[in-house]
Amino acid sequence: MRASRLLSLLLLLQNRGRMTAQQLASELEVSVRTIYRDVEALSAAGIPLYGDAGHAGGYQLLGGYRTRLTGLTVAEAEALFLSGLPGPAAELGLGSVLAAATLKLQAALPAPLRGNADRLVERF
Repeated sequence: MRASRLLSLLLLLQNRGRMTAQQLASELEVSVRTIYRDVEALSAAGIPLYGDAGHAGGYQLLGGYRTRLTGLTVAEAEALFLSGLPGPAAELGLGSVLAAATLKLQAALPAPLRGNADRLVERF
C-alpha cells in the first residue's frame, strides 16, 4: 500500500503544484507524520521535491519534474465507470481506487487538456 501512496503523493504534487503536508495528509487519508516520512522517502529515491516551512509553505516538485508512472490497474479502469458517482463508489469500497485512477488520468493528459478535464470535474 505504501508504494501506491507514494505514487499518489507524487501525482498529486505533479497535478496540483504546491501542497501542504496537511492537504496531502487529508487527500491521502494518512497522518501528517506519514506524509513527512513519504516525502523523505521520495527525496531519498531521487525525486526532486522542495519543501518550504511556515504558513505559506508546502511541498512541490522542482523544475517541472513529471513522472511517466501513470498506468491504470484493472480495478482503477473499472472504477472509471463510477467516476460521476463518488458516493456510491465509496460505499462499494472503491473510493480510494477512484481517486487514484482520477490522478493517473489527470497526470497522463497534456496541460491544455488537463484544464478542460478539471472544468468538467467541477461541473459534474
